[in-house]
Amino acid sequence: MTDRHPLDLPELRPLWSAVHDRLSTGRPVSRVRSGPLDDAGREALADLLGLDRLPGTEPTIPLAGLDGAVLDACGRPVRDVVTAILGPIHDRAAERHHRTGQRDALWAWLGDHEVVTAQPALLEWVGHLRTAGLVDGSPDRTRGLMTAALTVLAALPAGGEPLPVLAARLLDGDSHALDDGTRLSSLVLRALAVLYGTDMPDAAEGRRALWGRAGVADDELSATVLAAGLRPGGEGPVAGISRICAGAGHPVSLTLAQLRSPGEFTGPAGPVHITENPSVLALALRRFGRQCPPLVCTSGWPNTAVIHLLRRLAEDGAFLHYHGDFDGEGIRIAAHVMAKTGAAPWRMAAEDYRAAVTRVPSGPDPGRLTPAPWDPGLVDSMAELRTAVVEEMVADPLLDDLADHRHGE
Repeated sequence: MTDRHPLDLPELRPLWSAVHDRLSTGRPVSRVRSGPLDDAGREALADLLGLDRLPGTEPTIPLAGLDGAVLDACGRPVRDVVTAILGPIHDRAAERHHRTGQRDALWAWLGDHEVVTAQPALLEWVGHLRTAGLVDGSPDRTRGLMTAALTVLAALPAGGEPLPVLAARLLDGDSHALDDGTRLSSLVLRALAVLYGTDMPDAAEGRRALWGRAGVADDELSATVLAAGLRPGGEGPVAGISRICAGAGHPVSLTLAQLRSPGEFTGPAGPVHITENPSVLALALRRFGRQCPPLVCTSGWPNTAVIHLLRRLAEDGAFLHYHGDFDGEGIRIAAHVMAKTGAAPWRMAAEDYRAAVTRVPSGPDPGRLTPAPWDPGLVDSMAELRTAVVEEMVADPLLDDLADHRHGE
């Protein structure tokens, strides 16, 4: 057992606590206010300092004088004495600075993460998280939770897996990691609500619907993708159905179940264009009929079947080109499709928007705007003109592009 320090007297404990606390601020200290001291403490302090009268109950003591008295009493400076009695002296100023640096680095990392930069609408999510603060005050714990959330977001839309299966696959086998009510589940759902422009659901039914919109436990039959002019190679059923429909000048609607088991299927190794709205696909079929170039429709926010088909086409060598509405929602959908499939923008630059606005000079307001990763100037132009342009209003130049590609094949 360690011997007790000779100056570790109960009556002087208030003094040593005050000195320890002031030295731990990390700032220069010239005086220390101690107390309250009882009569025994006042006498002990007077003896230590060699005073000819008792100090008050809460005296202010010059640190240099106290240090000299302590050196005379035990041969050690006051810093060593309070360390021996109360433990290590901290530097709270340096610790605060270090924690601030850790927080700043954390938020910078999150804002620059590839999942966020690919879909800048998520910067609103980052801002909410920053306002909410650190998880349990810990940058490391917060980073771990954010890393898990980003892992899930990168994998969405899911392939129709049940939520526990998705969680187990992505999160080290923990099938309960995304259970309703967990911090991680709430984080991911808030990000999805920001992406889709909806309120954060406050009921279990709404949360299930939001997961479903992101492809979790999709119905393999109700999740479909609409396409035209798709002539894949292979003798599998999906390839055959697609070629029959294309040859007849009809659209094809493929279910997620079919796309998961397509049989022999090889996508076209050329340009495949993507539109947001079915009406544009209908116009393309009316103009080109059985000669329609490959065209896929997302029908708004793409479901799992849409993403599944587009990824498969890209893997087979297709070059994907995306066009959608020039409004806030359309920009977010475009960023999502490009991030998830590698599609390139198709007539989606600022100059395309400015040209399109001339067709609808008094169009509706574009609503909430978030950055377009492929052209920062696009949203600046939309914010300036405050006019939405739906895809149908620019259908003619889109169809002309398809005609050029068709004639070039």
